[in-house]
Amino acid sequence: MSLKIRDIELKSNVILAPMTGVTDLPFRNLVKRLGVGMVVSEMIASQSMIRQTRRSMQMCQISPEEYPMAVQLAGCDPDVMAEAAKLNEDLGAHIIDINMGCPVKKVAEKSYAGSALMKDELHAAKIIEATVKAVKIPVTLKMRTGWDDTNRNAPRLAKIAEDLGIQMITVHGRTRMQMYTGKSDWSFIRQVKEAVKLPVIGNGDIVTEEDARTLIEVAGVDGVMIGRGTYGRPWFPNQVQHFLKTKTKLASPTLQERKDIIMKHLNHMIEYHGEQTGMMLSKKHVGWYSKGLPDSAGFRLAAMQTTKYNDLKQLLEDFFSQCIEGSQQD
Repeated sequence: MSLKIRDIELKSNVILAPMTGVTDLPFRNLVKRLGVGMVVSEMIASQSMIRQTRRSMQMCQISPEEYPMAVQLAGCDPDVMAEAAKLNEDLGAHIIDINMGCPVKKVAEKSYAGSALMKDELHAAKIIEATVKAVKIPVTLKMRTGWDDTNRNAPRLAKIAEDLGIQMITVHGRTRMQMYTGKSDWSFIRQVKEAVKLPVIGNGDIVTEEDARTLIEVAGVDGVMIGRGTYGRPWFPNQVQHFLKTKTKLASPTLQERKDIIMKHLNHMIEYHGEQTGMMLSKKHVGWYSKGLPDSAGFRLAAMQTTKYNDLKQLLEDFFSQCIEGSQQD
């Protein structure tokens, strides 16, 4: 199933969610290569963006292989958001995504950005309007169902956003106060879909192909966004889009194929971030990739203690060779 964001056509209606510390360029490239409709950058603070800090400039880097790719911005000042959006358009972003869903304290309470904007629809509208007017490329919006159970105003805010020119809305089916606990309320997302005419994407708790299909059926949405379900499974979005299209399941990569994917991913991380930062960031991926494999706990402990990439590569080589050999003997 394809999906259109104004004049940009996605090859499928499955989107990789923006995840801080995860969806850097190497991970986005990997997921895109394996198969997904669209990828989204890590959340970038608009204030850091206009100051063009080294970190923000790296986070917004785009490769040609990622098209179409969205840069997600967070902030509480309409003028700063507008300036950051224009800067990213000039740097080659295809889509700007406004974050009104981040629940973490640093963003939502200390900076009054992310999901905190859902508490002030008038101010949220000013940010949306300024951002949309600042750029020629499509602007999308990601939010939650509301701040808490007594104020689930996502349908109302979605309508405001549509009237101001937002081209697509993604809804995570939890309130801010839920953080990542409890269950994503897919049925409530349907209220957002019924409030607007533009494409609505459902997000939250998609860990199997069936989850994606059920979310679409329950919420009536146009597509799904997958976040934590990709941890250690960058091929999962492609499995989802295959299942939605054919109603058949795509086999997971073999251990040898998985090993090749991991090595290419980690090599790209070291090349992109440098050895010190790349090693630090890669260890969580190594943990996710090894989850569920024989003797993975011991491997993860050894991996966390390594400081040199060549040592980590050798650990991976030995670990997966043992896993492959063990699977052939079973």
